[in-house]
Amino acid sequence: MRQSQLFLNTLREVPAEADVASHQLMLRAGLVRQLTAGVYSYLPLGYRVLNKVESIVREEINETGAQEVLLPTIQPEDLWIRSGRTYDYGDDMFRFKDRHDRASILGPTHEEVVTMLVHNEVKSYRQLPQVLYQIQTKFRDEARPRAGLLRGREFRMKDAYSFETDVEALDKTYRAMYDAYCRIFERIGVKYKAVEADAGAIGGKGGTHEFMVLSDAGEDTIAVCTSCEYAANLEKASTNPLPVPDTTTELSPETVPTPGTKSIEDLTSYLGAEPAQIIKVVVYEADGQAVAVCLRGDHQVNEVKLKNVLGASHVELASAQVVLEKTGCQVGFVPPTVDIPVLFDRDIVTVTDGVMASREQDTHDIHVVPGRDFEVKRVEDLRDVADGDTCMYCKAPLKFQRGIEVGHVFKLGDKYSKAFNATYLDEAGKAQTILMGCYGLGTSRLLPAIIEQCHDDEGIIWPIAVAPFHVHIIPVSVKDEEQMGTASDLYRRLTAAGIEVLLDDRNERPGVKFKDSDLLGLPVRLTVGRKIVDGQVELKTRKNGQVDVLSVEEAYEAILRIVK
Repeated sequence: MRQSQLFLNTLREVPAEADVASHQLMLRAGLVRQLTAGVYSYLPLGYRVLNKVESIVREEINETGAQEVLLPTIQPEDLWIRSGRTYDYGDDMFRFKDRHDRASILGPTHEEVVTMLVHNEVKSYRQLPQVLYQIQTKFRDEARPRAGLLRGREFRMKDAYSFETDVEALDKTYRAMYDAYCRIFERIGVKYKAVEADAGAIGGKGGTHEFMVLSDAGEDTIAVCTSCEYAANLEKASTNPLPVPDTTTELSPETVPTPGTKSIEDLTSYLGAEPAQIIKVVVYEADGQAVAVCLRGDHQVNEVKLKNVLGASHVELASAQVVLEKTGCQVGFVPPTVDIPVLFDRDIVTVTDGVMASREQDTHDIHVVPGRDFEVKRVEDLRDVADGDTCMYCKAPLKFQRGIEVGHVFKLGDKYSKAFNATYLDEAGKAQTILMGCYGLGTSRLLPAIIEQCHDDEGIIWPIAVAPFHVHIIPVSVKDEEQMGTASDLYRRLTAAGIEVLLDDRNERPGVKFKDSDLLGLPVRLTVGRKIVDGQVELKTRKNGQVDVLSVEEAYEAILRIVK
Protein backbone atom coordinates (compact mmCIF):
# COMPACT_ATOMS: atom_id res chain seq x y z
CA MET A 1 0.00 0.00 0.00
CA ARG A 2 1.28 3.47 -0.90
CA GLN A 3 0.82 5.79 2.05
CA SER A 4 -0.14 8.70 -0.17
CA GLN A 5 -3.28 6.72 -1.10
CA LEU A 6 -4.05 5.40 2.38
CA PHE A 7 -7.14 6.78 4.14
CA LEU A 8 -5.19 7.95 7.19
CA ASN A 9 -4.87 11.06 9.29
CA THR A 10 -2.53 10.90 12.27
CA LEU A 11 -2.91 13.25 15.23
CA ARG A 12 -0.05 15.02 16.99
CA GLU A 13 -2.00 16.00 20.11
CA VAL A 14 -3.51 13.55 22.59
CA PRO A 15 -7.31 13.70 22.25
CA ALA A 16 -8.91 15.16 25.36
CA GLU A 17 -11.56 12.41 25.59
CA ALA A 18 -8.98 9.59 25.69
CA ASP A 19 -7.85 8.61 29.20
CA VAL A 20 -5.93 5.38 28.58
CA ALA A 21 -2.94 4.75 26.33
CA SER A 22 -4.71 2.42 23.92
CA HIS A 23 -7.56 4.87 23.30
CA GLN A 24 -5.11 7.72 22.76
CA LEU A 25 -2.96 5.75 20.35
CA MET A 26 -5.86 4.26 18.39
CA LEU A 27 -7.15 7.78 17.75
CA ARG A 28 -3.73 9.32 17.09
CA ALA A 29 -2.68 6.50 14.73
CA GLY A 30 -5.94 6.76 12.78
CA LEU A 31 -7.20 3.26 13.58
CA VAL A 32 -10.68 4.30 14.70
CA ARG A 33 -12.90 7.36 14.98
CA GLN A 34 -15.76 7.87 17.42
CA LEU A 35 -19.26 8.33 16.01
CA THR A 36 -21.04 8.63 19.34
CA ALA A 37 -20.40 7.48 22.92
CA GLY A 38 -19.15 3.88 22.85
CA VAL A 39 -19.56 3.51 19.06
CA TYR A 40 -16.59 3.61 16.67
CA SER A 41 -15.81 3.44 12.96
CA TYR A 42 -12.85 1.26 12.01
CA LEU A 43 -10.53 2.98 9.54
CA PRO A 44 -8.38 0.88 7.13
CA LEU A 45 -5.45 0.29 9.51
CA GLY A 46 -7.70 -0.61 12.44
CA TYR A 47 -9.85 -2.88 10.29
CA ARG A 48 -6.77 -4.70 8.96
CA VAL A 49 -5.74 -5.48 12.55
CA LEU A 50 -9.27 -6.60 13.48
CA ASN A 51 -9.36 -8.91 10.45
CA LYS A 52 -6.01 -10.45 11.40
CA VAL A 53 -7.15 -11.03 14.97
CA GLU A 54 -10.37 -12.64 13.75
CA SER A 55 -8.50 -14.79 11.22
CA ILE A 56 -6.34 -16.22 14.02
CA VAL A 57 -9.43 -16.80 16.16
CA ARG A 58 -11.27 -18.46 13.26
CA GLU A 59 -8.34 -20.77 12.45
CA GLU A 60 -7.95 -21.98 16.03
CA ILE A 61 -11.67 -22.41 16.69
CA ASN A 62 -12.08 -24.29 13.40
CA GLU A 63 -9.26 -26.57 14.55
CA THR A 64 -11.44 -27.71 17.48
CA GLY A 65 -14.07 -28.98 15.04
CA ALA A 66 -16.51 -26.13 15.69
CA GLN A 67 -18.68 -24.99 12.78
CA GLU A 68 -19.22 -21.34 11.91
CA VAL A 69 -22.74 -19.94 11.65
CA LEU A 70 -24.24 -16.46 11.63
CA LEU A 71 -27.14 -15.81 13.99
CA PRO A 72 -29.61 -12.89 13.88
CA THR A 73 -28.72 -9.63 15.57
CA ILE A 74 -32.41 -8.85 16.17
CA GLN A 75 -33.89 -11.16 18.80
CA PRO A 76 -37.46 -11.44 20.11
CA GLU A 77 -37.55 -10.26 23.72
CA ASP A 78 -39.82 -13.22 24.49
CA LEU A 79 -36.75 -15.49 24.27
CA TRP A 80 -35.06 -13.55 27.05
CA ILE A 81 -38.18 -13.54 29.17
CA ARG A 82 -38.32 -17.31 28.75
CA SER A 83 -34.71 -17.75 29.88
CA GLY A 84 -35.22 -15.33 32.78
CA ARG A 85 -32.38 -13.02 31.74
CA THR A 86 -34.27 -9.80 31.01
CA TYR A 87 -33.81 -8.80 34.66
CA ASP A 88 -30.14 -9.86 34.74
CA TYR A 89 -29.24 -7.61 31.80
CA GLY A 90 -31.78 -4.90 32.63
CA ASP A 91 -30.98 -1.52 31.10
CA ASP A 92 -27.87 -2.89 29.39
CA MET A 93 -30.06 -4.22 26.56
CA PHE A 94 -31.05 -2.16 23.54
CA ARG A 95 -34.82 -2.66 23.31
CA PHE A 96 -37.21 -1.57 20.59
CA LYS A 97 -40.58 -2.42 19.04
CA ASP A 98 -41.24 -3.00 15.37
CA ARG A 99 -44.21 -1.59 13.41
CA HIS A 100 -46.36 -4.47 14.67
CA ASP A 101 -45.55 -3.55 18.28
CA ARG A 102 -43.46 -6.70 18.80
CA ALA A 103 -40.78 -6.27 21.46
CA SER A 104 -37.25 -7.03 20.29
CA ILE A 105 -33.66 -6.46 21.38
CA LEU A 106 -30.28 -6.05 19.71
CA GLY A 107 -28.33 -9.11 20.75
CA PRO A 108 -25.78 -8.64 23.55
CA THR A 109 -25.13 -12.40 23.35
CA HIS A 110 -26.82 -15.41 21.72
CA GLU A 111 -27.44 -18.23 24.20
CA GLU A 112 -31.22 -18.02 23.76
CA VAL A 113 -31.13 -17.86 19.97
CA VAL A 114 -28.71 -20.75 19.47
CA THR A 115 -30.49 -22.95 22.03
CA MET A 116 -33.80 -22.42 20.24
CA LEU A 117 -32.08 -23.27 16.95
CA VAL A 118 -30.74 -26.55 18.33
CA HIS A 119 -34.09 -27.32 19.97
CA ASN A 120 -35.68 -27.14 16.53
CA GLU A 121 -32.97 -29.06 14.65
CA VAL A 122 -31.55 -31.74 16.96
CA LYS A 123 -33.71 -34.77 17.70
CA SER A 124 -31.35 -37.72 18.25
CA TYR A 125 -28.16 -38.54 20.11
CA ARG A 126 -26.69 -39.32 16.69
CA GLN A 127 -26.68 -35.56 15.94
CA LEU A 128 -24.57 -34.76 19.00
CA PRO A 129 -22.13 -33.40 19.99
CA GLN A 130 -22.25 -30.11 18.10
CA VAL A 131 -20.22 -26.92 18.52
CA LEU A 132 -21.46 -23.81 16.70
CA TYR A 133 -19.76 -20.43 16.67
CA GLN A 134 -19.96 -17.03 15.06
CA ILE A 135 -17.97 -13.80 14.88
CA GLN A 136 -20.46 -10.98 15.05
CA THR A 137 -21.24 -7.49 16.30
CA LYS A 138 -22.90 -7.31 19.73
CA PHE A 139 -24.75 -4.47 21.43
CA ARG A 140 -24.87 -3.48 25.10
CA ASP A 141 -26.16 -0.16 26.34
CA GLU A 142 -23.32 0.55 28.73
CA ALA A 143 -24.17 3.24 31.27
CA ARG A 144 -20.64 4.66 31.09
CA PRO A 145 -18.75 3.72 27.94
CA ARG A 146 -15.06 4.36 28.50
CA ALA A 147 -11.55 3.75 27.28
CA GLY A 148 -12.43 3.51 23.60
CA LEU A 149 -12.92 -0.08 22.48
CA LEU A 150 -12.26 -1.46 25.96
CA ARG A 151 -15.84 -0.72 27.01
CA GLY A 152 -18.12 0.20 24.15
CA ARG A 153 -21.77 -0.15 23.29
CA GLU A 154 -21.11 -1.86 19.96
CA PHE A 155 -18.35 -4.45 19.73
CA ARG A 156 -17.17 -7.57 17.91
CA MET A 157 -17.16 -10.95 19.60
CA LYS A 158 -16.55 -14.60 18.81
CA ASP A 159 -19.17 -16.63 20.66
CA ALA A 160 -19.27 -20.43 20.51
CA TYR A 161 -21.84 -22.83 21.97
CA SER A 162 -21.43 -26.55 22.56
CA PHE A 163 -24.22 -29.13 22.86
CA GLU A 164 -23.36 -32.46 24.54
CA THR A 165 -24.98 -35.64 25.78
CA ASP A 166 -23.03 -35.97 29.05
CA VAL A 167 -20.71 -34.22 31.47
CA GLU A 168 -17.60 -36.01 30.18
CA ALA A 169 -18.21 -34.74 26.65
CA LEU A 170 -18.81 -31.22 27.98
CA ASP A 171 -15.56 -31.34 29.94
CA LYS A 172 -13.70 -32.42 26.79
CA THR A 173 -15.10 -29.55 24.71
CA TYR A 174 -14.44 -27.08 27.52
CA ARG A 175 -10.78 -28.14 27.63
CA ALA A 176 -10.51 -27.97 23.83
CA MET A 177 -11.81 -24.40 23.83
CA TYR A 178 -9.61 -23.45 26.79
CA ASP A 179 -6.56 -24.75 24.94
CA ALA A 180 -7.62 -22.99 21.72
CA TYR A 181 -7.81 -19.69 23.60
CA CYS A 182 -4.30 -20.21 24.93
CA ARG A 183 -3.03 -20.80 21.40
CA ILE A 184 -4.83 -17.68 20.14
CA PHE A 185 -3.22 -15.40 22.70
CA GLU A 186 0.18 -16.99 22.23
CA ARG A 187 -0.04 -16.54 18.45
CA ILE A 188 -1.09 -12.93 18.84
CA GLY A 189 1.82 -12.32 21.19
CA VAL A 190 0.29 -11.00 24.42
CA LYS A 191 0.92 -11.88 28.05
CA TYR A 192 -2.26 -13.36 29.50
CA LYS A 193 -3.57 -15.28 32.47
CA ALA A 194 -6.46 -17.76 32.66
CA VAL A 195 -8.24 -17.21 35.99
CA GLU A 196 -11.16 -18.74 37.85
CA ALA A 197 -14.20 -16.50 37.55
CA ASP A 198 -17.85 -15.96 38.37
CA ALA A 199 -20.41 -16.86 35.71
CA GLY A 200 -22.29 -13.56 36.07
CA ALA A 201 -25.34 -12.93 33.88
CA ILE A 202 -24.44 -15.82 31.54
CA GLY A 203 -25.14 -18.27 34.34
CA GLY A 204 -24.46 -21.97 34.73
CA LYS A 205 -23.14 -23.95 37.66
CA GLY A 206 -20.13 -25.61 36.08
CA GLY A 207 -16.58 -24.37 35.72
CA THR A 208 -15.80 -20.96 34.31
CA HIS A 209 -12.53 -19.22 33.44
CA GLU A 210 -11.73 -15.73 32.26
CA PHE A 211 -8.75 -14.95 30.06
CA MET A 212 -7.04 -11.74 31.10
CA VAL A 213 -4.51 -9.71 29.14
CA LEU A 214 -2.33 -8.31 31.92
CA SER A 215 -2.41 -4.51 31.98
CA ASP A 216 -2.69 -1.69 34.50
CA ALA A 217 -5.48 -0.28 32.31
CA GLY A 218 -7.67 -3.32 33.06
CA GLU A 219 -10.90 -2.94 35.01
CA ASP A 220 -10.49 -6.34 36.67
CA THR A 221 -8.27 -7.21 39.63
CA ILE A 222 -6.95 -10.75 39.74
CA ALA A 223 -5.40 -12.59 42.66
CA VAL A 224 -2.43 -14.72 41.64
CA CYS A 225 -0.55 -17.20 43.81
CA THR A 226 3.18 -16.51 44.02
CA SER A 227 3.96 -20.23 44.12
CA CYS A 228 1.36 -22.47 42.45
CA GLU A 229 -0.88 -21.97 39.39
CA TYR A 230 -3.90 -20.63 41.27
CA ALA A 231 -5.34 -17.41 39.86
CA ALA A 232 -8.83 -15.96 40.16
CA ASN A 233 -10.76 -12.82 39.42
CA LEU A 234 -11.30 -10.78 42.59
CA GLU A 235 -15.04 -11.56 42.31
CA LYS A 236 -14.23 -15.26 42.68
CA ALA A 237 -10.95 -15.35 44.59
CA SER A 238 -10.86 -17.04 47.97
CA THR A 239 -8.19 -17.56 50.59
CA ASN A 240 -7.46 -19.53 53.73
CA PRO A 241 -9.41 -18.44 56.82
CA LEU A 242 -7.28 -16.13 58.94
CA PRO A 243 -5.90 -17.68 62.17
CA VAL A 244 -7.89 -16.96 65.31
CA PRO A 245 -5.73 -15.47 68.10
CA ASP A 246 -5.23 -17.60 71.19
CA THR A 247 -6.22 -14.88 73.64
CA THR A 248 -9.41 -12.81 73.97
CA THR A 249 -10.02 -9.70 76.02
CA GLU A 250 -11.48 -10.34 79.47
CA LEU A 251 -12.97 -6.84 79.60
CA SER A 252 -16.74 -6.46 79.32
CA PRO A 253 -18.30 -4.35 76.56
CA GLU A 254 -18.54 -0.64 77.33
CA THR A 255 -20.47 2.02 75.45
CA VAL A 256 -18.44 5.15 74.62
CA PRO A 257 -19.25 8.34 72.72
CA THR A 258 -17.85 8.56 69.19
CA PRO A 259 -19.08 11.89 67.80
CA GLY A 260 -18.58 12.60 64.10
CA THR A 261 -17.25 9.13 63.26
CA LYS A 262 -18.78 8.51 59.84
CA SER A 263 -16.16 6.14 58.47
CA ILE A 264 -13.74 3.41 59.53
CA GLU A 265 -10.94 5.96 59.25
CA ASP A 266 -12.77 8.39 61.56
CA LEU A 267 -13.42 5.65 64.10
CA THR A 268 -9.89 4.29 64.17
CA SER A 269 -8.49 7.80 64.50
CA TYR A 270 -10.88 8.73 67.32
CA LEU A 271 -10.49 5.52 69.34
CA GLY A 272 -6.91 4.62 68.41
CA ALA A 273 -8.09 1.19 67.26
CA GLU A 274 -6.91 -0.76 64.22
CA PRO A 275 -9.30 -1.31 61.29
CA ALA A 276 -9.08 -5.07 61.97
CA GLN A 277 -10.69 -4.43 65.39
CA ILE A 278 -13.75 -2.74 63.93
CA ILE A 279 -16.90 -4.85 63.51
CA LYS A 280 -18.80 -3.22 60.68
CA VAL A 281 -22.25 -4.03 59.33
CA VAL A 282 -23.23 -3.22 55.75
CA VAL A 283 -26.91 -3.39 54.72
CA TYR A 284 -27.92 -4.55 51.23
CA GLU A 285 -31.10 -5.16 49.32
CA ALA A 286 -31.15 -8.60 47.69
CA ASP A 287 -34.04 -8.92 45.24
CA GLY A 288 -35.81 -6.24 47.31
CA GLN A 289 -35.20 -7.88 50.71
CA ALA A 290 -32.94 -6.24 53.31
CA VAL A 291 -29.96 -8.28 54.49
CA ALA A 292 -26.89 -7.32 56.52
CA VAL A 293 -23.28 -8.43 56.21
CA CYS A 294 -21.01 -8.33 59.25
CA LEU A 295 -17.25 -8.27 58.69
CA ARG A 296 -14.01 -6.70 59.87
CA GLY A 297 -13.34 -3.03 59.21
CA ASP A 298 -10.27 -3.76 57.11
CA HIS A 299 -12.23 -6.06 54.77
CA GLN A 300 -14.61 -5.28 51.90
CA VAL A 301 -17.86 -7.09 51.05
CA ASN A 302 -17.62 -9.13 47.85
CA GLU A 303 -21.03 -8.49 46.35
CA VAL A 304 -20.72 -11.32 43.84
CA LYS A 305 -20.08 -13.83 46.63
CA LEU A 306 -23.00 -12.37 48.58
CA LYS A 307 -25.28 -12.64 45.57
CA ASN A 308 -24.27 -16.27 45.01
CA VAL A 309 -24.65 -17.23 48.69
CA LEU A 310 -28.15 -15.75 48.73
CA GLY A 311 -29.08 -17.16 45.32
CA ALA A 312 -30.23 -13.65 44.42
CA SER A 313 -30.63 -12.16 40.97
CA HIS A 314 -29.71 -8.64 42.08
CA VAL A 315 -27.82 -7.18 45.05
CA GLU A 316 -27.24 -3.51 45.79
CA LEU A 317 -26.34 -1.33 48.75
CA ALA A 318 -29.39 -0.22 50.69
CA SER A 319 -30.14 3.49 50.74
CA ALA A 320 -29.89 5.45 54.00
CA GLN A 321 -33.70 5.57 54.11
CA VAL A 322 -34.02 1.79 53.73
CA VAL A 323 -31.34 1.21 56.38
CA LEU A 324 -33.23 3.42 58.83
CA GLU A 325 -36.59 1.80 58.00
CA LYS A 326 -35.33 -1.77 58.29
CA THR A 327 -32.91 -1.48 61.21
CA GLY A 328 -33.93 1.66 63.10
CA CYS A 329 -30.30 2.84 62.81
CA GLN A 330 -28.40 5.40 60.82
CA VAL A 331 -25.87 4.24 58.22
CA GLY A 332 -22.57 3.57 60.00
CA PHE A 333 -24.25 2.80 63.30
CA VAL A 334 -25.85 -0.57 62.57
CA PRO A 335 -24.88 -3.37 65.02
CA PRO A 336 -24.88 -7.09 64.13
CA THR A 337 -27.90 -7.62 66.44
CA VAL A 338 -30.51 -6.00 64.15
CA ASP A 339 -33.81 -7.68 63.29
CA ILE A 340 -33.03 -8.47 59.65
CA PRO A 341 -31.08 -11.48 58.36
CA VAL A 342 -27.37 -11.07 59.13
CA LEU A 343 -24.62 -12.99 57.34
CA PHE A 344 -21.18 -13.12 58.96
CA ASP A 345 -17.93 -13.25 57.09
CA ARG A 346 -15.93 -16.22 58.37
CA ASP A 347 -13.01 -14.02 59.51
CA ILE A 348 -15.15 -11.98 61.92
CA VAL A 349 -14.19 -14.55 64.59
CA THR A 350 -10.59 -13.26 64.47
CA VAL A 351 -11.70 -10.10 66.28
CA THR A 352 -10.86 -10.61 69.97
CA ASP A 353 -11.16 -7.06 71.31
CA GLY A 354 -13.50 -5.28 68.94
CA VAL A 355 -15.47 -2.10 68.40
CA MET A 356 -19.05 -2.14 67.10
CA ALA A 357 -21.98 0.24 66.70
CA SER A 358 -24.39 0.36 69.61
CA ARG A 359 -27.56 1.36 67.71
CA GLU A 360 -27.50 4.99 68.83
CA GLN A 361 -25.78 7.50 66.57
CA ASP A 362 -22.34 8.72 67.70
CA THR A 363 -21.81 5.85 70.15
CA HIS A 364 -19.94 2.53 69.91
CA ASP A 365 -19.30 -0.45 72.14
CA ILE A 366 -15.69 -1.35 72.85
CA HIS A 367 -14.14 -4.62 74.13
CA VAL A 368 -16.57 -6.66 72.03
CA VAL A 369 -15.92 -10.31 71.14
CA PRO A 370 -17.99 -12.01 68.40
CA GLY A 371 -19.61 -15.20 69.68
CA ARG A 372 -19.30 -14.04 73.25
CA ASP A 373 -21.16 -10.73 73.11
CA PHE A 374 -23.40 -11.46 70.15
CA GLU A 375 -24.39 -14.63 68.36
CA VAL A 376 -22.56 -15.47 65.13
CA LYS A 377 -25.07 -17.52 63.14
CA ARG A 378 -24.68 -17.88 59.37
CA VAL A 379 -20.98 -17.81 58.49
CA GLU A 380 -19.80 -17.56 54.86
CA ASP A 381 -16.82 -16.44 52.79
CA LEU A 382 -18.14 -12.97 51.91
CA ARG A 383 -15.12 -10.71 51.48
CA ASP A 384 -12.60 -9.70 48.89
CA VAL A 385 -9.17 -11.22 49.30
CA ALA A 386 -6.66 -8.63 50.50
CA ASP A 387 -2.97 -7.96 50.99
CA GLY A 388 -1.47 -10.53 53.33
CA ASP A 389 -3.89 -13.30 52.35
CA THR A 390 -2.55 -16.67 51.27
CA CYS A 391 -3.37 -19.19 48.56
CA MET A 392 -6.14 -21.59 49.53
CA TYR A 393 -4.17 -24.47 47.96
CA CYS A 394 -0.50 -24.00 48.86
CA LYS A 395 -0.68 -21.19 51.47
CA ALA A 396 1.85 -19.05 49.59
CA PRO A 397 1.20 -15.28 49.51
CA LEU A 398 -1.20 -13.92 46.92
CA LYS A 399 -0.29 -10.97 44.72
CA PHE A 400 -2.62 -8.70 42.80
CA GLN A 401 -2.53 -7.74 39.14
CA ARG A 402 -4.80 -5.79 36.82
CA GLY A 403 -6.21 -7.42 33.72
CA ILE A 404 -8.39 -6.78 30.68
CA GLU A 405 -10.95 -9.54 30.24
CA VAL A 406 -10.77 -10.70 26.60
CA GLY A 407 -12.26 -14.18 26.86
CA HIS A 408 -14.60 -16.21 29.05
CA VAL A 409 -15.49 -19.92 28.90
CA PHE A 410 -18.46 -21.43 30.74
CA LYS A 411 -20.00 -24.80 31.52
CA LEU A 412 -23.67 -23.91 31.31
CA GLY A 413 -25.06 -27.37 32.04
CA ASP A 414 -28.84 -27.37 31.45
CA LYS A 415 -29.56 -23.70 32.30
CA TYR A 416 -30.75 -22.83 28.79
CA SER A 417 -31.61 -26.25 27.42
CA LYS A 418 -34.17 -26.75 30.21
CA ALA A 419 -35.69 -23.32 29.61
CA PHE A 420 -36.13 -24.09 25.90
CA ASN A 421 -36.82 -27.81 26.23
CA ALA A 422 -33.76 -28.65 24.13
CA THR A 423 -33.70 -32.43 24.34
CA TYR A 424 -32.58 -35.43 22.33
CA LEU A 425 -33.66 -39.08 22.21
CA ASP A 426 -31.02 -41.41 23.64
CA GLU A 427 -30.29 -44.94 22.39
CA ALA A 428 -33.26 -46.26 24.35
CA GLY A 429 -35.57 -43.67 22.77
CA LYS A 430 -35.88 -41.69 26.00
CA ALA A 431 -35.80 -37.88 25.99
CA GLN A 432 -32.72 -36.39 27.67
CA THR A 433 -31.78 -32.75 28.28
CA ILE A 434 -28.85 -31.46 26.26
CA LEU A 435 -25.87 -30.11 28.23
CA MET A 436 -24.28 -26.88 27.05
CA GLY A 437 -21.15 -24.80 27.23
CA CYS A 438 -20.46 -21.32 25.86
CA TYR A 439 -17.19 -19.67 24.95
CA GLY A 440 -16.85 -15.94 24.30
CA LEU A 441 -13.86 -13.96 23.04
CA GLY A 442 -13.87 -10.20 22.45
CA THR A 443 -12.12 -9.73 19.12
CA SER A 444 -12.50 -5.93 19.03
CA ARG A 445 -11.45 -5.61 22.67
CA LEU A 446 -8.24 -7.43 21.82
CA LEU A 447 -7.06 -4.43 19.77
CA PRO A 448 -6.76 -2.03 22.72
CA ALA A 449 -5.62 -4.88 24.98
CA ILE A 450 -2.70 -5.57 22.63
CA ILE A 451 -1.81 -1.87 22.48
CA GLU A 452 -1.91 -1.51 26.27
CA GLN A 453 0.84 -4.13 26.46
CA CYS A 454 2.66 -3.18 23.28
CA HIS A 455 3.47 0.53 23.17
CA ASP A 456 6.04 3.08 24.27
CA ASP A 457 6.19 6.87 24.48
CA GLU A 458 6.45 7.14 20.69
CA GLY A 459 3.51 4.96 19.70
CA ILE A 460 2.26 1.43 19.11
CA ILE A 461 4.55 -1.63 18.85
CA TRP A 462 2.48 -4.18 16.93
CA PRO A 463 3.20 -7.90 17.34
CA ILE A 464 4.01 -9.15 13.86
CA ALA A 465 1.04 -11.57 13.74
CA VAL A 466 -1.54 -8.77 13.86
CA ALA A 467 0.33 -5.72 12.55
CA PRO A 468 -1.63 -3.86 9.84
CA PHE A 469 1.51 -4.11 7.65
CA HIS A 470 4.75 -5.96 8.30
CA VAL A 471 7.19 -3.40 6.92
CA HIS A 472 7.28 0.38 6.63
CA ILE A 473 9.54 1.54 3.80
CA ILE A 474 10.53 5.19 4.06
CA PRO A 475 12.43 6.94 1.27
CA VAL A 476 13.80 10.04 3.00
CA SER A 477 13.29 12.14 -0.13
CA VAL A 478 10.74 11.10 -2.74
CA LYS A 479 12.38 13.60 -5.10
CA ASP A 480 15.65 11.64 -5.04
CA GLU A 481 15.36 9.23 -7.96
CA GLU A 482 17.79 6.66 -6.53
CA GLN A 483 16.11 6.62 -3.12
CA MET A 484 12.62 6.37 -4.61
CA GLY A 485 13.69 3.81 -7.19
CA THR A 486 15.27 1.54 -4.57
CA ALA A 487 12.28 1.93 -2.22
CA SER A 488 9.82 1.14 -5.02
CA ASP A 489 11.84 -1.89 -6.16
CA LEU A 490 11.97 -3.29 -2.59
CA TYR A 491 8.25 -2.60 -2.25
CA ARG A 492 7.50 -4.65 -5.38
CA ARG A 493 9.82 -7.53 -4.44
CA LEU A 494 8.62 -7.83 -0.86
CA THR A 495 4.97 -7.61 -1.88
CA ALA A 496 5.53 -10.37 -4.44
CA ALA A 497 7.09 -12.49 -1.67
CA GLY A 498 3.90 -12.18 0.42
CA ILE A 499 5.17 -9.45 2.75
CA GLU A 500 2.68 -6.70 3.58
CA VAL A 501 4.40 -3.38 2.95
CA LEU A 502 3.44 0.24 3.54
CA LEU A 503 5.50 2.58 1.34
CA ASP A 504 5.65 6.15 2.59
CA ASP A 505 5.72 7.93 -0.76
CA ARG A 506 4.46 11.22 0.67
CA ASN A 507 6.37 14.41 -0.05
CA GLU A 508 6.82 15.13 3.66
CA ARG A 509 9.74 16.13 5.87
CA PRO A 510 11.76 13.16 7.18
CA GLY A 511 10.88 14.06 10.79
CA VAL A 512 7.16 13.82 10.02
CA LYS A 513 7.62 10.45 8.33
CA PHE A 514 9.66 9.00 11.20
CA LYS A 515 7.21 10.34 13.82
CA ASP A 516 4.30 8.76 11.97
CA SER A 517 6.23 5.53 11.55
CA ASP A 518 6.90 5.22 15.28
CA LEU A 519 3.26 6.09 16.02
CA LEU A 520 1.90 3.44 13.62
CA GLY A 521 4.28 0.88 15.10
CA LEU A 522 4.86 -1.52 12.19
CA PRO A 523 7.34 -4.26 13.19
CA VAL A 524 10.09 -3.32 10.71
CA ARG A 525 11.14 0.04 9.26
CA LEU A 526 13.37 0.23 6.20
CA THR A 527 14.83 3.67 5.57
CA VAL A 528 16.29 4.51 2.17
CA GLY A 529 18.37 7.65 2.56
CA ARG A 530 21.68 9.18 1.53
CA LYS A 531 23.61 5.95 2.18
CA ILE A 532 21.96 4.46 -0.88
CA VAL A 533 24.79 5.93 -2.95
CA ASP A 534 26.95 3.30 -1.23
CA GLY A 535 24.27 0.62 -1.72
CA GLN A 536 23.17 0.69 1.94
CA VAL A 537 19.86 1.09 3.73
CA GLU A 538 18.85 1.24 7.38
CA LEU A 539 16.77 -1.51 8.98
CA LYS A 540 15.10 -0.77 12.33
CA THR A 541 13.17 -3.24 14.49
CA ARG A 542 10.35 -1.39 16.24
CA LYS A 543 10.15 -3.73 19.24
CA ASN A 544 13.71 -3.31 20.49
CA GLY A 545 14.85 -0.27 18.54
CA GLN A 546 17.81 -2.10 17.01
CA VAL A 547 19.18 -0.38 13.89
CA ASP A 548 21.32 -2.19 11.30
CA VAL A 549 22.98 -0.68 8.24
CA LEU A 550 22.78 -3.31 5.49
CA SER A 551 23.08 -3.71 1.79
CA VAL A 552 19.82 -3.68 -0.13
CA GLU A 553 19.98 -7.43 -0.65
CA GLU A 554 20.89 -8.11 2.99
CA ALA A 555 17.93 -5.99 4.09
CA TYR A 556 15.59 -7.89 1.76
CA GLU A 557 16.73 -11.26 3.15
CA ALA A 558 16.55 -9.99 6.74
CA ILE A 559 12.93 -8.89 6.28
CA LEU A 560 12.00 -12.28 4.84
CA ARG A 561 13.53 -13.98 7.88
CA ILE A 562 11.81 -11.67 10.36
CA VAL A 563 8.36 -11.91 8.80
CA LYS A 564 8.33 -15.52 7.62
